[in-house]
Amino acid sequence: MDPQLAAPGLPPADARDPRADPHSPGSEERPGLVLLVDDEPLMLRALRRILQADGHRLALAEDAAFAEATLLDPDLEVVLLDLVMRGVSGLELLDRIKRDRPDVEVVVMTGHASVESAVGCMRRGAFDYLAKPFEDAHRVRTTVRKALERHRLVKRNRELEQALRGRGAAPELVGASPRMRALARTIQSLRHNESHVLIQGESGTGKELVARAIHASSARASGPFVPVDCGALPETIIESELFGHERGAFTGAIGASPGLFRMADRGTLFLDEIGEIPGSVQAKLLRALQHKEVRPVGASAPVPVDLRIISATHRDLSAMVEARQFRTDLFYRLNVVRIEIPPLRERREDVPLLVHHFLAKHGNTSVQIEGIDDDALELLVMHDWPGNVRELENVMESALALARGPRLRASDLPLARRRASGAAARVPLEVPLSLEAYEWCALARALEEASGDAAQAARRLGIGRSTFYRKLSKHGLRSAD
Repeated sequence: MDPQLAAPGLPPADARDPRADPHSPGSEERPGLVLLVDDEPLMLRALRRILQADGHRLALAEDAAFAEATLLDPDLEVVLLDLVMRGVSGLELLDRIKRDRPDVEVVVMTGHASVESAVGCMRRGAFDYLAKPFEDAHRVRTTVRKALERHRLVKRNRELEQALRGRGAAPELVGASPRMRALARTIQSLRHNESHVLIQGESGTGKELVARAIHASSARASGPFVPVDCGALPETIIESELFGHERGAFTGAIGASPGLFRMADRGTLFLDEIGEIPGSVQAKLLRALQHKEVRPVGASAPVPVDLRIISATHRDLSAMVEARQFRTDLFYRLNVVRIEIPPLRERREDVPLLVHHFLAKHGNTSVQIEGIDDDALELLVMHDWPGNVRELENVMESALALARGPRLRASDLPLARRRASGAAARVPLEVPLSLEAYEWCALARALEEASGDAAQAARRLGIGRSTFYRKLSKHGLRSAD
């Protein structure tokens, strides 16, 4: 028997009223694709006579083998399934359908009606239960209609949740270059994947933005996204920050702390600059990933955690592994899926898109900005952007703060006011009235006077090295080391 046998006299699926939008009011009353599975041909014909009055597309199958094609049809909404059949039992097929197509509603049928079998089927995911023979055809039609309503309600709810999640949580990746389109496809392909991800890219390329996009499009989107800058954590407290600690575990531990791993439970933990993790903590991090549990400092027993790790670095972890600065086993545990983010200088065609994106994002100044002059845009496109997208955003924000006309001009850009020798770490001749700009200048000048030595530059500014690195990352600057 043809598993796609439709009821006689019914129009094909593509001949239905094109105005019948599944999301429009009253769409729950639309006919649907219903699969009937029963090893009794007379029962199949009886069901077809009952249900064809409602205009459903009907597929008839005498066993699981004939049902295969329809079970793969994305339009399938409801299955009427006989529990007692030759070969594969109805319960086995019910379990398979709810495993492979959880969105499909299943109504089970049997001539051996009992409360126990009804409860058992419901626990396995069945929508409803019909006893044979069918004394009330109206009940059969009503049950199928309610199953269709349930299927469409759940589907619509999931679509709305996904749309809201996409608008509210997923960050926007701006770029139309081939490498950015490939990056977007990779993120899309990870929607249903729980593998750990390693993101490689220079400072300022948007590694955290990509990590947030992966999280927002994953099944863990409703859980927390917990970012941590490993390079900013002092080595003395990094273990307790990651894994937590008990009260009194060490001097100053007045109260207990859950740690970042437990804070990210059922969500995503983003370990930025993973290459800065000291060797003493790498082994404990590996154990946490292998056993899905952490042992807080001072605790006597481990605590289970359920999370996904997305790590990122601007360093070459492969070279660090060869130099024995990073554990080989931890590297392979983190590097399940690898994503390379191209520097901005290698995708210059994206600069105009980013410029207009930042114009819209930061264009809330007292002067209404309508656009940017061609020569100013050319200057931005031709710049090498050692600080990548973060540096471009900083430049645009500074230019908007100084702009006097309706369009940004080349003279409004800090790039046009830098020294002719103008390396990216040089201080601009004119500094806008902005604390952010003055901080950038102080960092750049300290680096310049210290010949790129981070420790010496931090001492000149009177701040700790961890704080100095964090501020460098914030402003898209880099030290020589």
